[in-house]
Amino acid sequence: MASDSTPSVPPAAPLTVTQWLIVVIAAIGFLFDIYELLMLPLVLPQALLEFGIKPGSPEFTFWRSAMFYIPALVGGVFGLIGGYLTDKYGRRTILMVSILLYAVSAFLAGFSTSLWMLLFFRTTTFIGVCLEFVAAVAWLAELFPNPKQREAVLGWTQAFSSLGGLLVAIVNSYLIDQYGAKDAWRYTLMSGLIPAIPLIVIRPFLPESPVWKARKEANTLKRPSFGELFGPQYRKNTIIATLMMAAAYGVAFGAIQSITQIVPALPDVRAEVKDLPEAEARKTSQLVASEYTKIQEIGGMVGRGFLAIFSVFVLSRRGLIRIFAFPGLIVVPLVFYFFLTIPNTHFFDINLKAIYLGVFPITTVSLGCFLAGMFTVAQFSFWGNYLPQLFPTHLRGTGQSFAANVGGRMIGTSFAAISTVLASSLTVSTPGVPPPVASAAGLAMASACVAGFLYLVVVVLTFVMPEPESQELPD
Repeated sequence: MASDSTPSVPPAAPLTVTQWLIVVIAAIGFLFDIYELLMLPLVLPQALLEFGIKPGSPEFTFWRSAMFYIPALVGGVFGLIGGYLTDKYGRRTILMVSILLYAVSAFLAGFSTSLWMLLFFRTTTFIGVCLEFVAAVAWLAELFPNPKQREAVLGWTQAFSSLGGLLVAIVNSYLIDQYGAKDAWRYTLMSGLIPAIPLIVIRPFLPESPVWKARKEANTLKRPSFGELFGPQYRKNTIIATLMMAAAYGVAFGAIQSITQIVPALPDVRAEVKDLPEAEARKTSQLVASEYTKIQEIGGMVGRGFLAIFSVFVLSRRGLIRIFAFPGLIVVPLVFYFFLTIPNTHFFDINLKAIYLGVFPITTVSLGCFLAGMFTVAQFSFWGNYLPQLFPTHLRGTGQSFAANVGGRMIGTSFAAISTVLASSLTVSTPGVPPPVASAAGLAMASACVAGFLYLVVVVLTFVMPEPESQELPD
């Protein structure tokens, strides 16, 4: 294992103004790509209602599955092509195009006049997000040749992703409070235009990756190839990384993103809204669901922070991901299994006042959401640190895009549809139990099954995943 004392590894140096600009843009990109992705669970229920689709209906199952999976599938295909273009034409160009694409698409989605129009712009938004991750990670990794500095920069910039998830929940809550649930979903979508503003201002000052540029100018940059990913040298890296990213994304889409639909069925939430008019009850339920989403995102932000710290000191990549995968295998399935059946106890201080983190309720279930977010979301930062070490310069974007887009986006996000279909088979009609509550109970059980299976996959694969031979990026 190479160390900082190795002559070929330059020492860590203070960041220049240009490097700081790159770090800021990358952090904004990571923040808003998760902002864009995680707004869908918040806005979709109200969007479907506005277009006449009611929860529990076959149409609801179809459109929820379509809205989660079709954008991910198409985005994964374009993201895969974008990874190849990142290696061929440079990291900066693809990164700039990707952020502008998802920002403008999200804004236009807010003007949707049909579910098909909404699906189209959610798809173009997803394409931009899929492009952004690969280009940004390759860019940052190659900008910092010192391993510890690279790990720290990648870890902390990716931590802003969870801030994006928290921010979209806060924005959505504010908009619901100000404009009501009927209009808030549109304004939430439109807010995705924000990252384009600093990008337009800073773009002229951003350089290309020095590693990629030097090889391009010297005509020593090899042609990227998808076939090479499955050659003897990189086959294991590609397959294991793809399967593990599929499992990580599968937990997020097949379980974590179900929280907003399950929370309104909690007994204490139902009791709170039972005497309210329908519109007010819907607004209150969505606000409470948003609070639980914020708690889950705070957990994810804490997990990413821990990952950023541990990545500098834990040299073994297997050991690093096991810190989160092993406890997650136990905790996350249990959170969803007991979501609606465990008493949702509110914790109190010595003055017998309910404890809040700001406005977030500290309850049995919200703590479970926090832990589920912490163990699951931290793994996404792991991949940003790990993938650049698996592939050389001419394959870095291509290899990362295959693992992230085929594994994460195409296969992993399909578990949103899988959990929805499984929930339908697990939903039991019981006299006296409203259909939405029975549907939420089925979704909670399906999420527990999906999370348990996929965490088991991650744990098993940690025993065979490639361990990089050096902390230096391969040439």
